[in-house]
Amino acid sequence: MQEPITDRRYYAFVVRVLRGQAQVDFLPSALAGLVFTVALSAAGWEYGVYGLCGTALGTATAQVLGVARDRVTAGLEGFNSCLVAVGFAAFLGADHLSTALLAAGGCVVVTVLTGAIGTLLRPWNLPTLTLPYCLSASAMTIAAPGFTRTWHHDGGLAALARPAVGRTSLSWTDLWHAFFSNIAQIFFMPQWYVGALFLLGIFVADRRLGALACLGSVVGIVASWLLGAPASQIADGGMGYNAVLVTMALGGVFLSAGGWSLAYAVTGAAAATILTSATAALFAPSGGHTFTWPFVLTTLAFLVAVPAFPRLRKAGAPEAAAAPGRATPPAAAA
Repeated sequence: MQEPITDRRYYAFVVRVLRGQAQVDFLPSALAGLVFTVALSAAGWEYGVYGLCGTALGTATAQVLGVARDRVTAGLEGFNSCLVAVGFAAFLGADHLSTALLAAGGCVVVTVLTGAIGTLLRPWNLPTLTLPYCLSASAMTIAAPGFTRTWHHDGGLAALARPAVGRTSLSWTDLWHAFFSNIAQIFFMPQWYVGALFLLGIFVADRRLGALACLGSVVGIVASWLLGAPASQIADGGMGYNAVLVTMALGGVFLSAGGWSLAYAVTGAAAATILTSATAALFAPSGGHTFTWPFVLTTLAFLVAVPAFPRLRKAGAPEAAAAPGRATPPAAAA
């Protein structure tokens, strides 16, 4: 009689892990998480493993620490640890034991940071978003070159910010590569086909959020081109991924749907594109990386401003607005 219970618990945990991976893009869907795993594995099998194991470790840590069950069930305790694990693999080298150990420790620490930041932001009814991950990943990229057992590259990441150079005209190939790469770069992957798989996963779970992801990618491309960003940076998705996240967050997750919220989201996406360049210059001398800082800072600022604009409303109940994704998964979610 014990075996079926154990099997159900195992299945439930797997579903939570997959939902946690999908919550990187605000999706409480295990099916989307499965597609995301395939997408990461398409970039390299090791990234798929790091993503799944990181999400599982963050989810398990939250369960052990007694985090509210609805958050764990919805996958809200797994997406920051997913990004931490994949980020460590991408920047430190996935094939090193030291990277795996640091990623495991980072997944535990980011779960604690999620609780700390959630407590600090709760009085203002603001979501944690990927702020815990940004703090952990920035600390990692800045500190890692100082340790010989963790840094396996020639030289460090620190550099002085320089004016942009290179052609700014976009070819057709640049455009469609950028469209998909903007979505892939949320997980540090520049390959357009990886972005196409991620976009498929979003549409599988929520067609409206899929459409918003497409809109955000277009806004990121247009804003970058209008400002004169180098075509190479636009094409590999480095300039537009924050615009994708901001458009989804403000246009489909935290604010009630409507024309005003859509315009608000597009404005935020353009602002995040500019902030992407600003944060890159800010972190360059210390060897840090932009990660999703532009998304976090832009989204929090725009959410703080909502009460000042009567035409905008936060979506759902207060609990839903305070969560870093949707508070509870829809009944139809896998």
